[in-house]
Amino acid sequence: MVHSMTAFARQEHAADWGSLQLELRSVNQRYLEPHFRLPESLRDLEPIFREALRQRLARGKVEVSLRFEAAGAAEGLSVNPARLAELARALGEVRQAVADTRPPDALALLDFPGVLESRGPDPESVKAAALALFQAALDDLVAGRAREGEKLTALIRERLVAIDGQVAEVRTLMPQILERQRTLLLERLESVKAELDPQRLEAELTLIAQKADVDEELDRLATHVAEVQRQLTQKGPVGRRLDFLMQELNREANTLSSKSVVASTTRCAVELKVLIEQMREQIQNIE
Repeated sequence: MVHSMTAFARQEHAADWGSLQLELRSVNQRYLEPHFRLPESLRDLEPIFREALRQRLARGKVEVSLRFEAAGAAEGLSVNPARLAELARALGEVRQAVADTRPPDALALLDFPGVLESRGPDPESVKAAALALFQAALDDLVAGRAREGEKLTALIRERLVAIDGQVAEVRTLMPQILERQRTLLLERLESVKAELDPQRLEAELTLIAQKADVDEELDRLATHVAEVQRQLTQKGPVGRRLDFLMQELNREANTLSSKSVVASTTRCAVELKVLIEQMREQIQNIE
């Protein structure tokens, strides 16, 4: 299935300790290029996120934005009673051993390691929630890229059908084109009252036919169209192959235009190039 490189996904999670909001945005890019905006407390999740993106996506510029808001009740400072009790017992023992020891003030007690604690959510709980949120958002992003890929596939196939129609039209016109060229040559000869040796005349007509013959170009156009159709059914990234096929289709359309000897084939060649360019623009978004 063809996947687009353009999609957006957003997931949120709320808990007693606060809330998380995660957004994923992806646009077309030649290679996979992730960018992260993470809270400092969750910065160590970046390698895990990066590897998950690498496993699921092949191309695209992907922006990962994660916001963490702690609940009001979860913020602030608190005293550890157990640690403070241990400190009080230790101070009592010191005063018994050294009678003239001056007791510390409250600020000094709070400054002792472990007495004053920052009240906040369990870091591991927040990280686990962030990982689950990222996986859900990544699933949504991949699904969105798949849906967009279906739309792109439909647009490309419409234009492939149109290209087949133009190729068939040129094939139909070829006998008329060659006969028209023969008539024009004979009319010019008649207008100047010129007489050519039959063998020379046949040689001239053969040369005109060779210059106007585009069967080879039409065959290659049909082959490339069939290959594009085949690539649209393949698994995995196909964007680069499709881009290469657009170059090949455009090359044949240019050759067809250069060999054109009547307005009908010129018009078909122009229409082919328009259709190919329309496909190329869509293919720039395919993974």
